Amino acid sequence: MHVVLPDGKKLELPENATGLAVAEAIGPGLAKAALGTVVNGELSDLLSEVTDGAEVSILTKKSPEVIELMRHTLAHVMAQAVIEHFTEQGHERKNITMGVGPVIENGFYYDFDVPRAMTPEDLEAIELKMRAIMKAKLPLNKYILPRDEALTRYKKIGDPYKVELIEDLPADEPLSFYEQGGEEGFTDLCRGPHVPNTGALPKHFKLMSVAGAYWRGDENREQLQRIYGVAFQSKEELEQHLWMLEEAKKRDHRKLGKELDIFTLDEEIGPGLPLWLPRGTVIIDQLETLAKELEDDAGYERVRSPHVSKEDLFLRSGHLPYYAEDMYPPMEFEGVKYYMKPMNCPFHHKIFGARPRSYRDMPVRLAEYGTCYRYEDSGSLMGLMRVRSLQMNDAHIYCTEEQFEQEFMAVIDLYLQYFEIFDIKEYTMRLSKHSKEGLGKKYVDNEELWLKTEDMVRTAMTKGNINFVEIEDEAAFYGPKIDVQIKSAIGREFTLATNQVDFAVPERFDLVYTDENNEKKTPLCLHRAPLSTHERMVGFLIEHFAGDFPLWLTPEQVRIVTIADRHADYCHELQKQFKKAGIRAEVDSSSERMNYKVRQAELYKIPYILIIGDTEIEANQVSFRSRKEEAQNGVATDTFIEHLQDNIAKRVVTVNPLAS
Repeated sequence: MHVVLPDGKKLELPENATGLAVAEAIGPGLAKAALGTVVNGELSDLLSEVTDGAEVSILTKKSPEVIELMRHTLAHVMAQAVIEHFTEQGHERKNITMGVGPVIENGFYYDFDVPRAMTPEDLEAIELKMRAIMKAKLPLNKYILPRDEALTRYKKIGDPYKVELIEDLPADEPLSFYEQGGEEGFTDLCRGPHVPNTGALPKHFKLMSVAGAYWRGDENREQLQRIYGVAFQSKEELEQHLWMLEEAKKRDHRKLGKELDIFTLDEEIGPGLPLWLPRGTVIIDQLETLAKELEDDAGYERVRSPHVSKEDLFLRSGHLPYYAEDMYPPMEFEGVKYYMKPMNCPFHHKIFGARPRSYRDMPVRLAEYGTCYRYEDSGSLMGLMRVRSLQMNDAHIYCTEEQFEQEFMAVIDLYLQYFEIFDIKEYTMRLSKHSKEGLGKKYVDNEELWLKTEDMVRTAMTKGNINFVEIEDEAAFYGPKIDVQIKSAIGREFTLATNQVDFAVPERFDLVYTDENNEKKTPLCLHRAPLSTHERMVGFLIEHFAGDFPLWLTPEQVRIVTIADRHADYCHELQKQFKKAGIRAEVDSSSERMNYKVRQAELYKIPYILIIGDTEIEANQVSFRSRKEEAQNGVATDTFIEHLQDNIAKRVVTVNPLAS
């Protein structure tokens, strides 16, 4: 057999050669430094066989890809350490069983079923054992077992989780095992890949936490204990990651949302159903005002639709049965089933079809801040980022095929405009496509239209010089889409916006327009939500700005603090001036000491704190402390108001300072 090296050279090898054999054939120095391989673009290891004619490159410690192998092997080392830790405490081996232990971003985890709840002290002891296993440089070995023999092994051990995994695998799938430290060490059912020995692992790792995890993600199954770990090639990377985690705790929108009185969740109302407090409602109102301004400029028309609909609407749209498990169960009245709406599109289709349309009307852009309801799994709910009640910045654009490119890219341009306003610099646009295997099940069964519309999106994005990546099997059921993945300041990544092509559902609703030849045509439909939902957007912005919002967006822009009781009447008159000027201001005329009142305002991250005493009243001036610029004394009140108005009107992220 032969393999092809990165420089194109062919290398002859014995039959069934492994990755290690490839490295040895290249040279002894490389064989000694080798830690893994990439075979035909897929990450692999030195223990696995390579196929005849494969393209093979060798990974060393300098290869960025090798950290994934290291993290995977660290999960196995952790499992070995957990077994040793609990058996040394007198627990029987049969009472220590394991779920799965994959690589995740920045690290790894493993699920365990052990006799008692693990503590932080357990993690410290397990980590010490891991370092001892690494120091021992235990060699790894890979082998294949027949299905029956593998089942017998785990039934004998008494491990129901591995038995279930094996029984669920196809009968003809090879069952590979990785063993470290020989028969007396640790062996696990695993596809790999791994580094060749435990001495090759990075010392820059840390076990982070223990959390509950349902077996196979099913809340009706056994709850295991999941240990999370992180690992990096350098000390600097580990320290940076740990710093980011600490920063994430400070910026967590659930923590700040409570401290800043933005939203609350109440068990009596139900999980995933947030209540917006007055301060949070101000933020929502500002976002909605911004969206309405930009959409008015772009030619959108605003509509409204009800919160419930008869079952027939969602059967016609195709959301039933495609989307049924994400919808609230139906309510039945007078023999008719009604559903809470999970999305606005079927209602907008009805609005489009409510009167005849001509090509002269096209495109038609219908926008709505509609409240939708989705029954998210309780385990996936997280603050505002994933909820069951959501107010969506939604719109549907009905256009001709000739108008598609211009309309699609206008939505992309709107994204970019929002990103500039919110100072979002890190984002990825993903062209989410269908999979042929999912046709008729997960996706509308029309391969020709899938390929055509995916190419239309690809062409539009390319012509618009927009960078994007293509992802298989992530489309909406009715068409391809561009999903926008963004990162907050703490590195949390999620989908914020979407721009979806719908080539199927308008026809189901008999939507037509009359073209210039007086013929009936079915329009294309674009589903777009550049500001996602209020819930997710506000959650993101809290973390993005650490609760220190831009001046235009912050719930309370000015806090007016009295020095003495006699200043209260003037401060309230000053508040009226601010309100008339469109500036959100509150007065703290309480009997507390001035420094305490200032501190309370700072805790709310209020951009401007005015200190009002006799001097300011006599001169009709203000003195301010600010989170946005240098503090100043003796500023004319009118000048200060104009300064704030200018920055609010421009919706700046960083305030242009007031000239002293």
